[in-house]
Amino acid sequence: MDALDQRLRPIANRPVDITDPDWLSKLQSVPPAVDRAGVRDECEALLGELVAAYERGDEDIRQAIRRLFREFPAFAWAATPPGDYSTPSGLREHLIHFSMLDQGRDPRDAQLSLDGILDAARRVGTPTREVLEQVAAMSNGEPIYPNWPSTSGMLLRAREHARPPDTA
Repeated sequence: MDALDQRLRPIANRPVDITDPDWLSKLQSVPPAVDRAGVRDECEALLGELVAAYERGDEDIRQAIRRLFREFPAFAWAATPPGDYSTPSGLREHLIHFSMLDQGRDPRDAQLSLDGILDAARRVGTPTREVLEQVAAMSNGEPIYPNWPSTSGMLLRAREHARPPDTA
């Protein structure tokens, strides 16, 4: 993970001039960092292994993985699961990744990320309630930031607005 983090760090730490009126379109027009660094395959493979270990591991394993994401922030920022949210398994993988990040550097960004994942899943009709409960159970239950819920709490709060499976 260290080698990947080192390759991604210059891209992750590159300043963005938000005073430029076109900053957002410029940012959206560049390829993802994993492609610019030439490490997509390695990042996706490692992230897949970490997601699997997190899902089947005990709390000690999960804490160790969350620590890795804090120690290697460029990897944490750039590596994302390759699938989408249109299937329960794809949604589950993205929510486990969210849990592994454990709110990252800013809980506001984490909340926006969670909202985006769930909005995309809801748009295509993917049931969310059960997977939110399952991933919350494996997530950190201790608050990290003052006045913000824990990662588990964020997921459980999202469950209150979650789409249940179709019962037709």
